[in-house]
Amino acid sequence: MKKICVVEDESSIAEMVRLNLELEGYQVTHFDHGLNAKNAFQNKLDYDLIILDVMLPGVNGVELCREIRKSSKTPVLFLSAKGTTTDRIDGLKAGGNDYLPKPFDLEELLLRVAVLTNNLKAGELEEIIIGDFCVNLKTFEVKNQLSNATIDISKREIALIQLFHEKNNEVIPRSEILDRVWGKDQFPTSRTIDNYILNFRKIFEKDQKSPQFFHSIRGVGYKFTGDLKKD
Repeated sequence: MKKICVVEDESSIAEMVRLNLELEGYQVTHFDHGLNAKNAFQNKLDYDLIILDVMLPGVNGVELCREIRKSSKTPVLFLSAKGTTTDRIDGLKAGGNDYLPKPFDLEELLLRVAVLTNNLKAGELEEIIIGDFCVNLKTFEVKNQLSNATIDISKREIALIQLFHEKNNEVIPRSEILDRVWGKDQFPTSRTIDNYILNFRKIFEKDQKSPQFFHSIRGVGYKFTGDLKKD
C-alpha cells in the first residue's frame, strides 16, 4: 500500500483529500502544523508522496520542502492557494515535483498523485499520437515530435481527446460529448465544444481549413479520424 503524508492546516480540505486518497487505496498520514511535520520528518520519513500546503503555521511548505530535500528524494506535491507563476517557480526550485493551485479539481489531484506515486493502473493509456504530436495523458502536455516544443493543455481537453480516441472514426453527437466530458450537472453550450475543436485544429492540423483529424459533421457533432497509437 502506497503511503502519503498530507500537511494541510485547513481541516475541511485535509479531510476531503484524506478521505478520497483512502478510497483510492492509499495509507494517509496528516499533519496540520508545519513544525509538527518537520519534527516527524526528522525522526522518520517513510512516504511515497508528501502533499504540502504552502501557507502553514510554524514552518511554511516551501521551507519544509527544502528540509525534506536535505535527506530525501520523496516526491512532493504542493497544494496551495498561492498559485502565481512566481509561487510555482519558488515551490519547484525548493525541490517540489508538482504544484497544484487551489481551488483544484479532485480528479486532477488524484491523477497527479497516481503519476507521482507510479500508481497508474496496469494497461492504462499514457500517450496518444496525433500526426506529428504526442499527447501525454499523465502530464497534460502536447509535444511536437519534430521540434520537441511542448504546450500545456487542460484536463478537459485531455478528456475530450480520450473520448475521440475511444470513438475513433465514429461520429460523436454534441450531446454525447457534453455528457461525457462536461457531465450532466454543467450546462455549457455547443459553441463551447466548437471552441475546443478550433483550438485542437490550431495545435494539431497543418491546414485548419482542411482538417485531417478533427472534422465537423454539420447538425450532428464531430468525428476524429487519425492513426492513434499507444506509446
